[in-house]
Amino acid sequence: MTEETPGFEEKPDVPSGATPDDAEPKAASPEGAVPGGDAAQIAGLTAQLDQTRKALEERTGDLQRLQAEFQNYRRRVERDRITVKEIAIANLLTELLPVLDDIGRARDHGELVGGFKSVAESLETVAAKMGLQQFGKEGEPFDPTIHEALMHSYAPDVTETTCVAILQPGYRFGERTIRPARVAVAEPQPGAQTVKAEEATEAADDKESGGPDEG
Repeated sequence: MTEETPGFEEKPDVPSGATPDDAEPKAASPEGAVPGGDAAQIAGLTAQLDQTRKALEERTGDLQRLQAEFQNYRRRVERDRITVKEIAIANLLTELLPVLDDIGRARDHGELVGGFKSVAESLETVAAKMGLQQFGKEGEPFDPTIHEALMHSYAPDVTETTCVAILQPGYRFGERTIRPARVAVAEPQPGAQTVKAEEATEAADDKESGGPDEG
């Protein structure tokens, strides 16, 4: 048996060159802990990021509004351009109407011959390509929005106010009426409607009763 020397305690072996502090385990720092300086820096960066994001959203909204206003401006300019063009063409065609009337009268009198006929037909073709349309026919119902009545009469063979003669044709450009058709109109003969109504009633009664009595 070995004798222990009183007053001395056994200590664990320590590697050579190591200090006593190295031999003792260090206390682990709490997981996820961030030093105070780093936390303040992260908070500042987060605030800057939020401000940048807000500024970006505002600039994006401004850009979208400017783009919408520009598109509306382009549409207005295009619409105004088309309107001005249509007005200019309508004014030009209006100035040509007396010439077209002369051509029509010459055609009615058989005077549209030779070189004059070729020039007249070319002018009518060009006017039609520009969108000029002629309207007004005998026998069509009178419409005060497109007809101008210059003569008035009564006729027993009409059931409503009817254009019986076209004194001057009307012209339209697109949906715009450049000149109404100047016409002579005829209204039903006074009392003719009553007679026709009575005749229709008698015919209906005869049909229901099997026809007129025989012998």
